[in-house]
Amino acid sequence: MQQASSLAQVAPLSQSSAPRRWSVDDVLAIYDMPFMDLIWRAQGVHRENFDPNAVQRSALLSVKTGGCSEDCSYCSQSARYDTDTERERLMPLNEVVAAAQAAKDKGASRFCMGAAWKGPKDNDLDRVLDMVREVKALGMQTCVTLGMLKEGQAEKLKDAGLDYYNHNLDTDKEFYGQVIKTHTHDDRLDTLEQVREAGINVCSGGIIGMGESRKNRAGLIVQLANLPKPPESVPINNLVPIPGTPMADNERIDPFEFVRTIAAARITMPTSWVRLSAGRQEMTDELQALCFLAGANSMFYGERLLTTGNPDVARDEALFARLGLKAV
Repeated sequence: MQQASSLAQVAPLSQSSAPRRWSVDDVLAIYDMPFMDLIWRAQGVHRENFDPNAVQRSALLSVKTGGCSEDCSYCSQSARYDTDTERERLMPLNEVVAAAQAAKDKGASRFCMGAAWKGPKDNDLDRVLDMVREVKALGMQTCVTLGMLKEGQAEKLKDAGLDYYNHNLDTDKEFYGQVIKTHTHDDRLDTLEQVREAGINVCSGGIIGMGESRKNRAGLIVQLANLPKPPESVPINNLVPIPGTPMADNERIDPFEFVRTIAAARITMPTSWVRLSAGRQEMTDELQALCFLAGANSMFYGERLLTTGNPDVARDEALFARLGLKAV
C-alpha cells in the first residue's frame, strides 16, 4: 500500500485537468522511484497519449558549420576551441533540398536544419527562409535551429512555413553558467517566447552528462514542463565528448540514469514528442529499446547529426523490425 501511494504522488494530471505545475522535489521523486515502477508509470502515460509502437523520425543537416562565437563547453562548432570541425559557409539551396529529398526517401518525416550562429543576420535568414519553403514543398515538416532570434525573425520563419524551432535549454538555470558564459539562460527563454508567440511549435530539451547533478537534471525537466505551454518536441541528448572542447574528458553517464531522464520527461510532458538525439550512436539496441519503453517516441534518423555520428539507416531499420516499431 505504501508503494501504491508513492506512485499516485507522481501520477500526471489527466489531459482534461489544468496543467500541473511541477516542482524540483516532484521530479526528484520520479527519479527516485524503483526502476521497474518508473518504467511502468512512464509507459502508462505514454500509452494514454501516443501509439506505443510508433516512432517519429527526423533528419538533421548542418547547413552552416563551425565558426560560432559562443562558448558552449560541449560544442565542436565554437570558434573558441581547437576541434576537427572545419568552418564552412551556408550551404547552397539546391544541396539542402537534395539532402531533404534523400532523407524523405529513407523514411524521415521531418527535416531539421542547423546553423552555427549566435543568431542569424537578416540576409542569412532570408536564405534560410528559402530553404524552409523548398523543404516544405517536398511535403516534409520543417525545423531549424539558428540560435537566438531578434524581434520579427520568428514571424518571418512562420510566414515561410516553419513547423518547429529548436532552441534547447541545455541544462537548468542553476548549472547553466558552468556550461555557457557568453549568454544567459534567460536569453534562451526569450527566444522560446518569441517562437511561441509567432505560432511556431517549440522544440526544446537538454543535454545529459555535462557534469550536472540529478537535481540539475530534475530542474531542467521542471523548466521545460512548466513553460506556459510545454514544448511539442523535447530532445534529450546524451553528451558526446568532443576532443578539443572543455568537456572532452567527461565520463559517460550511467545508462539507467539516462533512461530515468527519458521517463521523467514523458511523465511531466505527456503530450510532447520525446526524442532520442545526440549520443544514440553509442547506445546499444537494448538501451534504445529501454528508452522507447520509458516514453521516447522520436529520434534523429540518418548517418550524421550536426557534427557527430548517428547509427546508420540499416541498423535503425533492423532495430525497428526487431521491436515491431513503425515510423511516423
